[in-house]
Amino acid sequence: MTSTEPDMLPEASEADMAQLLRQAWAGKYWVLLFTILFGLAGTIYTKSTPPTYRADALMQLEDNSRQMTLPNSIRDLTSGTPRSVTEIEILYSRLVLGQAVADTHMDWIAEPRRVPVIGEALNQLGLPLPDLPFLRPFANGGESIEMDLLEVPPQWIGRGILLTIENEAATNFSLLLPDQRVITGSVGEQITDERLGFGIRVRNLQGEQGREFIIAQIDEGGAIIGLRNNLSVFERGGQSSILELSLTGGDPREIERGLHAITQAYLRQNVSRSAAEAQSSLEFVESQLPDAEAAAREAENALNAYRQAQQAIDLGFEAQSLLTQVSSIEVELQQLDAQEDELSQRYTTNHPNYQQLLSNRARLEERLERLRSDVGELPETQREVFNLTRNLELAREVYGQLLNRVQELQVLRASTIGNVRIVDVARASPIPIAPRERRTIALSIILGMMAGVGFVFLRLWLRRGVQSAEQIDALGLLVFATVNVAPQAENAHKRKGAIPILALTDPGNLSVEGFRSLRTSLHFAMMDSRTNSVALTSPAPGVGKSFTAVNLAVVAAQAGQRVCLVDADIRRGYLRRYFDIAKDQQGLSDFLAGEAKLDKILLSTEVPKLSVITTGHYPPNPSELLMSSSLQDLMRQLDSRFDLIIVDTPPALAVTDPVIVGRQVGATIAVARFDVTPLREIDAMHRLLRSSGVNVAGAVLNGFDPARAKVSSGYAYSASYRYEYKSAGE
Repeated sequence: MTSTEPDMLPEASEADMAQLLRQAWAGKYWVLLFTILFGLAGTIYTKSTPPTYRADALMQLEDNSRQMTLPNSIRDLTSGTPRSVTEIEILYSRLVLGQAVADTHMDWIAEPRRVPVIGEALNQLGLPLPDLPFLRPFANGGESIEMDLLEVPPQWIGRGILLTIENEAATNFSLLLPDQRVITGSVGEQITDERLGFGIRVRNLQGEQGREFIIAQIDEGGAIIGLRNNLSVFERGGQSSILELSLTGGDPREIERGLHAITQAYLRQNVSRSAAEAQSSLEFVESQLPDAEAAAREAENALNAYRQAQQAIDLGFEAQSLLTQVSSIEVELQQLDAQEDELSQRYTTNHPNYQQLLSNRARLEERLERLRSDVGELPETQREVFNLTRNLELAREVYGQLLNRVQELQVLRASTIGNVRIVDVARASPIPIAPRERRTIALSIILGMMAGVGFVFLRLWLRRGVQSAEQIDALGLLVFATVNVAPQAENAHKRKGAIPILALTDPGNLSVEGFRSLRTSLHFAMMDSRTNSVALTSPAPGVGKSFTAVNLAVVAAQAGQRVCLVDADIRRGYLRRYFDIAKDQQGLSDFLAGEAKLDKILLSTEVPKLSVITTGHYPPNPSELLMSSSLQDLMRQLDSRFDLIIVDTPPALAVTDPVIVGRQVGATIAVARFDVTPLREIDAMHRLLRSSGVNVAGAVLNGFDPARAKVSSGYAYSASYRYEYKSAGE
């Protein structure tokens, strides 16, 4: 047993998949409807959404030392290659974006007024508006406006100003201000209100007379935030120092201008930032120049005064030689100090290079000390002249270095071009990046198909109606037959006039085969019954109970049985319409009330051996009439005349009539409709009838549709095995 189970799994899986496909195909119209709706929604979305364009630019971050042909001493003052992350953050800063907003007036709004909801779709489709007076203010294609000046008071920020063209040449216009004042103006004319702080000048205006435009100035902070949201900056590759900038928006010309303004604002601040250090150093050096010049002049005056006082004109050869050597060693020591600062950032004091530097410094300091001893042995006059001369040379050296540094910094400030190079200037693509019509519509159609299939399966999952005969069997009710759905008989009782009987109009129909199966099953089920009568009921209306009763009576009569069909639904029964019997014909209610005899209400039909008793006149007290002894007397008389009495009763969960009738007949059959009658209602009806002493012999599953069934039923007739009767001449 266990070894065969794996072999059965693929077969069951294939059956489940086939079942799912059949269910999806059964709901193909739902899928088609969802597909059309979603496709239509996608089309409307693409046509009603303004197109979005993108402009892009390319910049390279460079090292100043590679882009400027300056002396090495000046290059040392410049910074190295900037970090891309830092530069990207600067591009997003208010410093750059605020300048771009100011340069391009991105805080101005000036656009034609469009028809609400469908205005953009009409514009995209190029459909003109009807020439109707109430549509004249709205854009109809070709409208444009350009402004040179817009200044509004703080309380008008974000509030609209309505501009209306007043003449055919579009040279005059009127303005409806936020304070409800109306002023007039002309193209090229500046309109100002100094007291209020309002000013506007329209440079160009295109449109027909009566067209309206919406003008507003938004908050600068909001404009910067909007610009930042539409701006994208990223570095190409890893550590490439190539920045790609892109800006999205609805107008390709505007976003191209905006991105160009961003790159230029960033370039200007970059140049200013690069020159800031040189400017700061220049200011410091220039502030030190007067002190250095005064120190040199003071040293020179001290030397000249001493010479005049001591009659000393110049140093001797030996003193001059000592001065040169001391100056040379002091310069070398200063250079070693600079080298030590550099080495201390790269090595420790134990490194060989660092040790060599310390050794050289010790040697130079030792020589300097010996030279200073030699200077001490000079005569006092020469020694004093030596010191004064040395002080003068040091002061002149410092002053000369400051002058050279001032010139270098001036050149650096004038030559600074920043560390950014624009590789590709801002350009906008003429093709919008969104919405992508074909992709959006295709995705909408695919989503519609998926939603349709999901809806079909959801409906199947949410179904509470009975799906198979096995489910009714599980409730303790034997299913006598499963009657397939007959489309031509659906809702026939809702049409006016006579109702056709399927067993007569289409005897080879699969549904009629179900009634023949019911006739056979019922024959064996009632062999031990005390009477030949059977009642048909259902949990609720609309399950085909009367349809089942009529066709069962016909196929039983065609089999040679004497059959009587009784319409016991004296509240709203309509079996008379199947036999085209007049509405005022006396029937069951008249017999129970004692107003008619059996022979008066028992009517023959066109079907041999089939008689029918209609409801008669609808009484005000149907339950009381059924509870009278007349019903028992009727059943006894009919039982002696007919082989089968079929009683059509009202729904059992709606009224008590089926319980009353069920106690007078031999058996009761419950009729349930596939995919309509909930199992809980079948169970409730079964419990109600059984607790009332009614013999519930079994059930009939009516309206079974194999294509929609969740679970295959062994009771259903398959269309692949249709077996019809042949006529005598065939």
